[in-house]
Amino acid sequence: MQDLEIMLDNRPGALAEMGETLGNAGVSLEGGGVFVHEGKGIAHFLVDDAALGKKVLLEKGVKVVNINEVLIQKLKQEVPGQLGKLTRIMAENDVNIMVQYSDHDNQLILVVDDYEKGQFVSRNWSAGIYD
Repeated sequence: MQDLEIMLDNRPGALAEMGETLGNAGVSLEGGGVFVHEGKGIAHFLVDDAALGKKVLLEKGVKVVNINEVLIQKLKQEVPGQLGKLTRIMAENDVNIMVQYSDHDNQLILVVDDYEKGQFVSRNWSAGIYD
């Protein structure tokens, strides 16, 4: 899985066109979101075929900013403070989180500035090192 970073026009129908284009190409959205900041639409979506997604969106005239590697992390939903604890450990390991959202399986999706460092923290988190 990878994250597609997409710029969308801030107008009615832009998100629909993006979704239809990806859907028609068989690219499923597994999580993500869209936000408008300073009049520009910024979307991040978790997909299984980012290269195909980028190709069909560019053909449609939709700007794909980047394909990002992601960290996928399961949090203990029943334990309050999991997000703060994990992200504090990321910060202490000099990992900057650029994007955070959830997928359809209630897993945390992170795009970070240093994937290898982030992956190290993520693996240790999953192994219970930080409990």
